[in-house]
Amino acid sequence: MKPASNPAPALAAGAKLPPPGSLRSADRLTRSLLLSPDDLRRGGYRTRLYRFIADTVPVASACIWTWARLAAAPGRFRAIGRDGSVENGRAQERLDDLIERLQTPGDGGDLLTALSAGLFRDGMFGGIITVDPTGSALDRFVPLDAARIVLDTEHGRRALKYETDRADISLDRPDFYFMPLGGGVDEPLGRSILSTVPFVAFVEQQLVDDMRRSSHNAGFHRLHVKITPPERLAAESDTAYIERINSYFDSTVGMIRSCEIDDNPVTWDNVAIDYIGPENSRSVTNSWFFNHRAMIEEICAGTNLAPFLLGYSYGATTTWSSFKFDLIMRQVCSVQAEIARFMEWLAAVDLALAGIDSCCRWEFDNTFAYQATDRASVQTQQVNNVIRLFEAGLIDKKAAIEKAACLL
Repeated sequence: MKPASNPAPALAAGAKLPPPGSLRSADRLTRSLLLSPDDLRRGGYRTRLYRFIADTVPVASACIWTWARLAAAPGRFRAIGRDGSVENGRAQERLDDLIERLQTPGDGGDLLTALSAGLFRDGMFGGIITVDPTGSALDRFVPLDAARIVLDTEHGRRALKYETDRADISLDRPDFYFMPLGGGVDEPLGRSILSTVPFVAFVEQQLVDDMRRSSHNAGFHRLHVKITPPERLAAESDTAYIERINSYFDSTVGMIRSCEIDDNPVTWDNVAIDYIGPENSRSVTNSWFFNHRAMIEEICAGTNLAPFLLGYSYGATTTWSSFKFDLIMRQVCSVQAEIARFMEWLAAVDLALAGIDSCCRWEFDNTFAYQATDRASVQTQQVNNVIRLFEAGLIDKKAAIEKAACLL
């Protein structure tokens, strides 16, 4: 049942025409977002806000960049037969060709990178696949603008649709794939990692702007040279006295101006040099630094990133850094599991179009050089376990070979 009145147009008009006394930063934000009644009605303004923050706040941009690049690790398809055996024939060649087509830079660049960036920034990612004219292969995946994907509940059921300037397009179709980040019953459209930082980001940017203006007003530190005029001589006329003190003033100014860096000025004790600039400049600078660092750490915490991953490491030991990186990679692996299902869906469609009765698995390569020793130790233990199971008669030779192949 539709409500009797919709306050969104009035709210949008109020956002577009702020009162004269409003903050300038809010005015700039409104003009940059270009809000409209439709944006407020469907919630697209949130996505536009997250994109604005990611484009203008450096630490937020670094967070999105870090999450996206960690999640978009190199990967490959592995063809698997219906019986679970590993295939290296026609199916694997087809999957290798599919990777080349999907990872070729096009309208949206690299698919995995664009997917990860949109997923963390907008909270969701969706698109439609296309088939080549022959109908025998998947052509490409076309991402949709997340700000235009809305949840339709007017007909008694939840359904996604894509709003365009001409008409709404129903996304209840088999060629559409939708992936929300942390979605659930309360947030079926996903949740951006920037959803908790807009207010803190505004405070941080306001702090930077205040510091910029205060530094501009203070200017560079300068010296104020004060010259005390000499006493007037007895029977000295006014004209002679003025000429004498002016000559003394000019000679002192000339000496100071021509003084090199390694020279020392010599004057009578009637010359005083004062410092022009803010009082306690060091304490003021340190106070600003600590306040700004607190804001930066709040933003990092809001995006589920440890500050050390963005260069804000304050004396962390190697062991503690490795532990925090392992926590980050566990979160990345959980997101990669969602991405792997998407990649396997694309491969399944392409294999079906080619008439190949085979399955596949998408595997990410999250190995790093410093983990080589630990990884080799784990693999050695896994191989030894397979050998022990075979020697104990718990598995036959065929099963042992299959298990060993899965470890490669």
